[in-house]
Amino acid sequence: MVNDTARKLLCQQFVTNNTIDPKFYDRYSVKRGLRNADGTGVTAGLTNICNVHGYVVNEGERMPIEGQLIYRGYNINDLVGNAVKENRFGFEEIVYLLLLGELPNKDELAAFKMMIAENRPLPQDFFSDMILKAPSKDIMNKMSRAILALYSYDDNPENRAPEYEMATAISIISKLPYIMTLAYQVKRRTFDNQTMFLHPLDPNHNTAEMILAAIRPDRQFTDDEAKLLDLLMMLHAEHGGGNNSTFACRVLTSSGTDPYSAYSAAIGSLKGPKHGGANIKVSAMHECIKANVANWDDEGEVADFLIKMLNKEAFDKSGLIYGMGHAVYTLSDPRAVILKANAKRMAEGTEFEKEFRLLDTIERLTPELFLKVKGSDKAMCANVDMYSGFVYRMLGIPQDLFTPMFAVSRMPGWCAHRFEELVTGKRIIRPAYKAVSKEREYVPINNR
Repeated sequence: MVNDTARKLLCQQFVTNNTIDPKFYDRYSVKRGLRNADGTGVTAGLTNICNVHGYVVNEGERMPIEGQLIYRGYNINDLVGNAVKENRFGFEEIVYLLLLGELPNKDELAAFKMMIAENRPLPQDFFSDMILKAPSKDIMNKMSRAILALYSYDDNPENRAPEYEMATAISIISKLPYIMTLAYQVKRRTFDNQTMFLHPLDPNHNTAEMILAAIRPDRQFTDDEAKLLDLLMMLHAEHGGGNNSTFACRVLTSSGTDPYSAYSAAIGSLKGPKHGGANIKVSAMHECIKANVANWDDEGEVADFLIKMLNKEAFDKSGLIYGMGHAVYTLSDPRAVILKANAKRMAEGTEFEKEFRLLDTIERLTPELFLKVKGSDKAMCANVDMYSGFVYRMLGIPQDLFTPMFAVSRMPGWCAHRFEELVTGKRIIRPAYKAVSKEREYVPINNR
């Protein structure tokens, strides 16, 4: 064990020797976080896969607009809207579109769904050796480790041929939801002292149905429930090449490494609370507001508590209201708009209706309170995290699976970007870092 004095010294050295004076970033025009001064992202690549559009630049000034999310040229409102209108599941169609670049016809989609079902089972002894014997309190870490482990079950994991990359991607997309649910069951038994239940796979289930059947003791779910989860997965499937996890996948891919390593790294990135893990923070904030606001329908009381949060007097005292604002979207996040409308429909007439009204109140009040408390009139909209945790809870999905569900949904997007990097990138991604440390003369150990 390290004693207290040594620990304090180590911590002091950790901070001192890893701190760079902020003035150097301005002096050398370093764009921290690969962000420009106006908040826009530094252009680091080109893509045909997705466009995330939330503002226009007019004479050097960012102008807010309604957000748009485009998958392979198709507006997300059209993709989701038509699936809902036709009363069918859409996630597998989105997977096909992202991987292959075109929408499938009925026969192609049916064959693709069959391919996913055939690829869903895990290799022999994989569950017992890689999941059951090494339980994890965090499902994201277990999913990342499991993908790396699949490398060992691949007869030719270093094969970069297009057909092999496609087969590997489909295999991982198919298996990851099953890995997630199994890791959750093992976590329940090992760390939560709850019963673990393992259901056989039903080859007739699509991805959303498979997940609901796997996490429920009786395997029962309604068609509306499965289609709401399917809709959320469609919205989370892709979000451009610049988001942290997708960029991480492309960075690793550019080095020439194997797909298992690249996809595992993307999961590690998504776990972060500044990225996919934000949905956990939003849910925790909602619980805090619910516990501290007596009358959820009293906008004045809700506003008073939000002001306390903005003044760093409540919740985590960060001065932030989570679920509000986005790096790209300004007037609206199309994912949040779609999800909110469907969440409202699902909540009406249930015990969740009152909570939905509370979330709507938080969304409406936050921009004006930001102006009042912080003097900021920056365009601010609800992002997808404002309502995703709420929808998961309506579906009975435990908080342990909020971010893992994001990873399961986003895997097709990561795969598509890996393909594009392999075919088009051709150069290792290596940005420059300016060294600001001064040269020092070496001192022999006896003279230190």
